[in-house]
Amino acid sequence: MPVRKAPGRLSVLRTPVGGCATALVVLVLALAVLAPLIWGDRASVVDTGALQQGPSGAHPLGTDNLGRDILHRVLVASRLSVELAVLATLIGVASGTVLGTAPSVLPRWAGRLVTSAVGIAVAFPGLLLALFFAIVFGVGAKGAVLAIGLAMAPGFARLAQTLAASVSGRDFVAAARVAGVGRARLLVRHVLPNIAEPLIVNATVGAGMALLAFSGLSFLGLGVQAPDYDWGRLLGEGLNQIYVNPAAALAPGAAVVIVGLAFNLFGETLAAAVGARTRVVSTPPPAPVPAPAPSGGTPGDPVLVVENLRVSFPGPDGRGPGGRTTPVRGVSFAVGAGESVGVVGESGSGKSLTALAVSQLIERPGVVTADRLDFLGTPLLDTPARQVRGLLGTSLAMVFQDPMTSFNPTRRIGRQLAEVAEEHQGLTRGKAHARAVDRLRAVRVPAAARRARQYPHEFSGGMRQRAMIGMGLMVEPRLVVADEPTTALDVTVQRQVLRLLTRVRESDGTALLLISHDITVVAGACRRILVMYAGRVVEDLPTAGLLTAARHPYTRALLAAVPALDTDRDAPLAVIPGRPPEPAEALSGCAFAPRCPFADERCHSADPALAAAGDAHRVACWHPRDGAVVAAGNPSVVELPEVAHE
Repeated sequence: MPVRKAPGRLSVLRTPVGGCATALVVLVLALAVLAPLIWGDRASVVDTGALQQGPSGAHPLGTDNLGRDILHRVLVASRLSVELAVLATLIGVASGTVLGTAPSVLPRWAGRLVTSAVGIAVAFPGLLLALFFAIVFGVGAKGAVLAIGLAMAPGFARLAQTLAASVSGRDFVAAARVAGVGRARLLVRHVLPNIAEPLIVNATVGAGMALLAFSGLSFLGLGVQAPDYDWGRLLGEGLNQIYVNPAAALAPGAAVVIVGLAFNLFGETLAAAVGARTRVVSTPPPAPVPAPAPSGGTPGDPVLVVENLRVSFPGPDGRGPGGRTTPVRGVSFAVGAGESVGVVGESGSGKSLTALAVSQLIERPGVVTADRLDFLGTPLLDTPARQVRGLLGTSLAMVFQDPMTSFNPTRRIGRQLAEVAEEHQGLTRGKAHARAVDRLRAVRVPAAARRARQYPHEFSGGMRQRAMIGMGLMVEPRLVVADEPTTALDVTVQRQVLRLLTRVRESDGTALLLISHDITVVAGACRRILVMYAGRVVEDLPTAGLLTAARHPYTRALLAAVPALDTDRDAPLAVIPGRPPEPAEALSGCAFAPRCPFADERCHSADPALAAAGDAHRVACWHPRDGAVVAAGNPSVVELPEVAHE
């Protein structure tokens, strides 16, 4: 099998910064280990005949007030100085990372309490906190280590908190949650690996700062106590004879600066090395695992039932009814086994929020309510979260809009797919990987065995989207929710992805809920279309009657805005005048009335209900229209693609 060879992590060491940093750190570590063994005895020899002498051949940096050689003492002090600084940094990083990521796994009230405590601690200067803790824990090296470590913790906690929050909103985290991954496992496998690099950089920079802080405490007499000594104590002793022998104070100060610089440069090098995620991989493809039998159920059986779904959030400045904004207000629909339903509408119409609510991905402060929200007969809003997670992880697949953010960039594609099978099917690591390769083959990913061991950035956009669909097929999904899966793809790849979704639906009897702002995309893959506007379904009709039976002015306007091949290029493109209402805007009457050319006083005062308008056809409009849809400025009827079949 062909092998992709990438530059190794060691290539980072060949750069000037990497080479210097590595050399400095190796020198410091070697000095910390060997100096006490080589010069430990000489550093302790008292010579009453050479008290406070200046530099000489016998004593290059002079002697202290007991006649001890200052150079030897500075070299020997490197072990204790580096040990204490590293230990304090480890305490600060560990406690800060725990505090910063705790809100992700704790109950919401406990997470807010931890966040508030961290915010208060960050407001205090680090040196002030170190002095405070030094007094609390007492004078000495042990108290100083705890003081500096705890003083560093709030800064690392805030950093970890910010980084974790930025990662927690990514699609691959949402996908893992849909797959049923628990909070602690989600944190360890998906969040921490993606925030490790900045934490490493700040940890090494923090080690340099800890060294400086520790030297400061020892200089003030709060750190290392006699007979032990570090660079801070030596600096304090040398300050007393700085006018007689400046080298006595400059030598330990220079040691602190050089070692701090070494830590900082090494942090940059280490971060670059961690970022170089490369390895030469050559493994034979595993034997394919037979695909599971279709589990679509009887055609027409309800897979998903939604009645009066509402999603609300705290409104800006308390605006909105009850101080909350309700971007999804009273959505009702059902999806049968093997059925394909499309949801269309402009941006802000509530399409994606509806999908997230169905997938149980709306978190506080968002609130989801519904008269009925059943998936496979299970009421999602009244069932314990653990059971819901298991149900959705095994029976619902989510395909997100951006294929680049749908995968964890720090983990291989195969491992991310295999995690689903390990979590819900109890497969071993090897069998789960074999099934992942088989699912990649099923979604037409070439060289699936090799691709399974690659990272997401090595996939094209279309292949990432195929792999995302393959992740959903790791179990036996009864419903695939595709939230604008073709937005980031070119038209050729769009057609391939739509054909793949159609093939999955037809071969396995899986229901499909396809969300898009492009009505032609939905018409090309779905049998039924829901048109949403301002958080409501304004029309529900079969795709076959879209051009001839669409009755809501908004649906007709969307169709009229689709250009055809024979559209007059000199004429302006058809647009819908105005703009959709803001989610926090108080609505009276039909939400589309301000943009509708047929609106009258009744439309502005009363909101029409979604009522039957024919066989399997519902519309919410006081003045539904009749006749075929014609594009503005174009005499021909708008043409829509046929449903994609293979």
